[in-house]
Amino acid sequence: MSKNLLKKVRLILVEPAGSLNVGSIARIMKNMGLTRLVLVNPQCDYNSEEARKMAVHAGDVLEEAKIVPTLLEALQGVNRAIATTARQRSLPTELESPKVALPWLLSNNLETALLFGPEDRGLSNLELNYAHRYICISSNPEYPVLNLAQAVAICAYELYQLTQSNLPYNIDAATDLASLEVVEGYYQHLESILLKIGYLHPHTATARMEKLRRLFNKAQLTAEEVTSLRGILRQIDWDQQQKSDQISQQ
Repeated sequence: MSKNLLKKVRLILVEPAGSLNVGSIARIMKNMGLTRLVLVNPQCDYNSEEARKMAVHAGDVLEEAKIVPTLLEALQGVNRAIATTARQRSLPTELESPKVALPWLLSNNLETALLFGPEDRGLSNLELNYAHRYICISSNPEYPVLNLAQAVAICAYELYQLTQSNLPYNIDAATDLASLEVVEGYYQHLESILLKIGYLHPHTATARMEKLRRLFNKAQLTAEEVTSLRGILRQIDWDQQQKSDQISQQ
């Protein structure tokens, strides 16, 4: 595998609270050939002196880090995302090992991302909704909690080792998968229509939409498929408006 595949992988930290952790992660990334660090609403001075000391010779990773206010903005243009979690979700969710899941991020043509949550809480269920697959790092059940930088180190090492391997992993050439922000636009549109026609109700919409998100995420929708699905929603909306207009004219 080519090490150039790592250039397609974004490492996204959601609301990191410790500058020492961010500095350590920058160093780990440079050790393992990763360069694209994205920080979502950081709760620390990610470019502080102490962060730079921890980064050692990876100060350039800190300087070039992209800072964004929301996770959705961090995922702009991303086609595949894997989230790290130990959280039990309301729906049964397959938690995979890094070794099994991470090859899926290495693609010649697709933008991909690996997501990590804040040190004190991890990723919320809402944040996990943006991912297609989920990683759980197994550890001693007597003390299973990993430091954020340690979790990043394990995943970054696995990614780097994949680029050193001659094993025949399937690096697909797909180029037309819909980006996550395009799919998210569809989910927002779908929820609004389903609420309008009474299929969803406000007090249960979040839970039912989570099931629908999982269904469509498994399908790995292409941009053309999302366009077709949104066309169906627009037709439903038009039909509902026509019926409403007819009733108001009676």
